[in-house]
Amino acid sequence: LNRGFTEMHCMSGHSNFVSCVCIIPPSDLYPRGLIATGGNDHNICIFTVDSKAPLYILKGHKNTVCSLSSGKFGTLLSGSWDTTAKVWLNDRCMMTLQGHTAAIWAVKILPEQGLMLTGSADKTIKLWKAGRCERTFTGHEDCVRGLAILSEVEFLSCANDASVRRWQISGECLQVYYGHTNYIYSISVFPRCKDFVTTGEDRSLRIWKQGECAQTIRLPAQSVWCCCVLDNGDIVVGASDGIIRVFTESLERTASAEEIQAFENELSQASIDPKTGDLGDINADDLPGREHLKDPGTRDGQTRLIKDNGKVEAYQWSVSEGRWIKIGDVVGSSGATQQTSGKVLFEGKEYDYVFTIDVNESGPSYKLPYNITDDPWLTAYNFLQKNDLNPMFLDQVANFIIDNTKGQTLLSTSDQFSDPFTGAGRYVPGSSSVSSTIPAADPFTGAGRYVPGSASNAVGGVDPYTGMGAYQSAADKVENIYFPKKDAVTFDQANPMQILGKLKELNGNATEEHKLTEDDLIILEKLLSATCNRSTSTEAPTAQQLQTLWRAVNWPEDIVFPALDILRLSVKHPTVNENFCGEKDLVEFIVLLLKFLNPTGKQANQLLALRALCNCFVSQAGQKLMMEQRDEILTQAIELKSGNKNIHIALATLTLNYAVCLHKVNNIEGKAQCLSVISTVMEVVQDLEAVFRLLVALGTLISDDKNAVQLAKSLGVDSQVKKYASVSEPAKVKECCRFVINLL
Repeated sequence: LNRGFTEMHCMSGHSNFVSCVCIIPPSDLYPRGLIATGGNDHNICIFTVDSKAPLYILKGHKNTVCSLSSGKFGTLLSGSWDTTAKVWLNDRCMMTLQGHTAAIWAVKILPEQGLMLTGSADKTIKLWKAGRCERTFTGHEDCVRGLAILSEVEFLSCANDASVRRWQISGECLQVYYGHTNYIYSISVFPRCKDFVTTGEDRSLRIWKQGECAQTIRLPAQSVWCCCVLDNGDIVVGASDGIIRVFTESLERTASAEEIQAFENELSQASIDPKTGDLGDINADDLPGREHLKDPGTRDGQTRLIKDNGKVEAYQWSVSEGRWIKIGDVVGSSGATQQTSGKVLFEGKEYDYVFTIDVNESGPSYKLPYNITDDPWLTAYNFLQKNDLNPMFLDQVANFIIDNTKGQTLLSTSDQFSDPFTGAGRYVPGSSSVSSTIPAADPFTGAGRYVPGSASNAVGGVDPYTGMGAYQSAADKVENIYFPKKDAVTFDQANPMQILGKLKELNGNATEEHKLTEDDLIILEKLLSATCNRSTSTEAPTAQQLQTLWRAVNWPEDIVFPALDILRLSVKHPTVNENFCGEKDLVEFIVLLLKFLNPTGKQANQLLALRALCNCFVSQAGQKLMMEQRDEILTQAIELKSGNKNIHIALATLTLNYAVCLHKVNNIEGKAQCLSVISTVMEVVQDLEAVFRLLVALGTLISDDKNAVQLAKSLGVDSQVKKYASVSEPAKVKECCRFVINLL
């Protein structure tokens, strides 16, 4: 009877070590599923079960890929030392999750669609919904190393702080479990219950039942990197001695007596380094002799140290066998403790030393991490640079390092004990997270009664956007007149006299440097007339008119809104569109509009900037510019999701106009970003006109594109839109929703 596993074949595709493996569940295309591997070469290889070479390679991360998790509909989530996580669909990157400030060691896709978890060396866990960070969980005191899902609303995490935590998705930490004496690398849950197993740097596999550590299994290797519970309840562990071991409760699958004896012999010959602190601080002189093993243990996995002929041995109590089993010899036990040796952790990376340097009496002290393999002069130089300290201290700091590490050479055994992930000199957490925030603006003052373009759209026709009761649905056979939408939707409503009146009134209160002359006001009046009455006006807007408008839109935030409204209307004119969105001024133009999308700015300015962006889509130049700046525009725009209904309608329209463009070019990363925006706005929106436009945007994005359909489902957008299938009025919402659901 062969109880073991046999090697089928060896897959290769990475140019350096493989740091994580994950199974992608079976699909129609690959009925046996796929295998994904992440490597130190920054790549992810995807293999079929039968092939030795990769089916395809996913490139995009800028450092080691150290964690993978697969979800429904072919999605894959990856975490990397480059501080980002990425969501992949088949062979394409859909979105990048940015927000952690150090390596992402653990990732998990939750059962509820669209929710993802990442755990990082920055000591936090983040919950992401449709690509946006919803919540950050803090509590661990060191790098988060592993995550495991308990249910739709609960999960577990383990960390270098030697603790396991149980969390609720809502943010609350429900329980903390202690038992390990060193880093915990991996955690895995038993099927259909809340019991789990953990492995770590203390040579042990621990089994937790009902919140208690029920069993400790020691292994003859210092680092037990990973564990996984199989569907039959067996536990598989991989350790630093290069061996995979399977533990079972089943009598049929238990190894032969010879194999078990061989395992025990291996364990008894293992040498345990007291520096690791696995057995607590040891002082050999105080230990009892062999007679100490006559007393039975009090619980399974209890350890006892004895001294025999000057040698320290470690034993563990086995309840099932009623005896002490030797788990190794303790070497070099001279009273050394974790404090005097062993690795020290600093910013998610292991070092031989972390010194505290006081540069002067009154100033702050600085941490200086150092490995024996480092050059003391280079380390000193980098330390002074990083902390902006006087280069004159170079000799002093370098000599301090040399004096305090005398006689230290690299231990030949360190390769076995150093974590291949945080191995010295390899992983440096990127601490600079680039933020694009704009300084806070004046709070909303409510000045001026003129409400910019408050009506929703142009009137007349059976266009469903007008919604003025003109559109009647044929109840019998409804055809899909909604999507895919072919042209941009614009905001045309205007009262030129009212806009000019407000502009003149505010101009009267403007400071000298901003004040427009009478001539300037006449010029703007002509521009408004030329752009609003294009059907009757023969005059094209002039360069002088556009220069005057540019001066007006650069007014202070509290008086600029009528000028923004003129810009919103004029940018629909091909001449103006070409001028502002063309090669020459495009950067200044986008920077200006993005400035008004600042969440702390005035709502009127936010609304008009969004509408101006929507109206840019009417001409080639505008579409090109909007597509080039898509990432930045949508990232800023979505920050206004808590705005009023007019802002929601404008946000939905902006997304719809992007969907129209993306339907033509089929850019899946762009579609992923729009789907994320749709999902985010759907959470907060109440106005049915905004909902309708989001539905049309969604329908346009997923029409004729299987990948986009899969992605929409994996983000959970399908469950968000279902509730609108029963809306009675306006009928267009219900009808459009049903067409979308049919596609999903």
